[in-house]
Amino acid sequence: MIEYENLAKLNKPFFEEYEKAFKETLESGWYILGNKVQTFEKEFAAYCETKHCIGLANGLDALILALRAYNFEKGSEVIVPSNTYIATILSIVQNGLTPVLVEPDISTYNIDSKKIEEKITSKTRAIMVVHLYGKMCEMDSINAIAKKHNLKVIEDCAQAHGAKFKNKKAGNWGDFGAFSFYPTKNLGALADAGAMTCNDDQLADAIKTLRNYGSKQKYYNDVVGYNSRLDEVQAAFLSVKLKYLDKINEHKRKLADFYLKNLKSDFIKPVVNSDYYDVYHIFNIRHAKRDALKDYLVKNDIKTDIHYPVAPNKQKAMIGILDKQSTPIAEEIHQTTLSLPVSYYHTEQDVLKVVETMNKF
Repeated sequence: MIEYENLAKLNKPFFEEYEKAFKETLESGWYILGNKVQTFEKEFAAYCETKHCIGLANGLDALILALRAYNFEKGSEVIVPSNTYIATILSIVQNGLTPVLVEPDISTYNIDSKKIEEKITSKTRAIMVVHLYGKMCEMDSINAIAKKHNLKVIEDCAQAHGAKFKNKKAGNWGDFGAFSFYPTKNLGALADAGAMTCNDDQLADAIKTLRNYGSKQKYYNDVVGYNSRLDEVQAAFLSVKLKYLDKINEHKRKLADFYLKNLKSDFIKPVVNSDYYDVYHIFNIRHAKRDALKDYLVKNDIKTDIHYPVAPNKQKAMIGILDKQSTPIAEEIHQTTLSLPVSYYHTEQDVLKVVETMNKF
């Protein structure tokens, strides 16, 4: 059986270094906001080529706190892609703001920059882009629109660790870059974990205060804050894995290239463009008979996944929030997309079997 993902196999190459990092952290006696977090924050900021990185509890919190830092008036609008994972939209709703859906480009699956301006109103305050599947959005055009309309830009980089657009990395284009280190990510921790990147000293200070109960000094609280701190153990693990992130990305790109070159044209494959360095957190194809294809692959000992089976505006949780917004392009993607095995532990032989099996469908 070729599994879609296996986290034990994925992390096995790092076990020895993880054990050493855990032992050091355990023996230090300091488990919250200590040297391990500070070290990872410096390392990841340097990797993303940003001035600041602030470690947080998870990726959703990173998005929530990015919006919270601006303290937009309730009911303000935030533009967001219509085919993103629900977490992106939850961050807007949790801040008392209104998500305004913009359809994606059907070829890249990222927000269509040509459709953003028509959705901007007097209430719009920010554009929240999502670098879906490991491909960055068209950030130069999006930043130009934001500048023209005096809007903030927040990058949801949960699937784009190390991805680039025009040789500039994810997390270094917007006002904030929000990262998740959920275990399946290209840079995954061994539990929930997240971070924020930015280049503004005041914004970085605001996030550090918000993540720690609104406190800069112990037991003195300046604002209404949260408890959202990257813990020392996960920071230690992330520092280990960060050293291998480029290698992980290159391996996934190699497997993706095999899919791209060898899957028959019946399958709609990801587009490739020289402006983009894609890191393939997810390698997705689309097919009109997606469900039948998924069943066929399972019968042939190949597991796949769907990212994502339900469009956000069709989720039960979004009744009364998004259900009146029409998103035919997003719904077409959600109904036809299928994610193929592309983990760091998968081999070319694994991918060859997937390709040979799919080409017989």
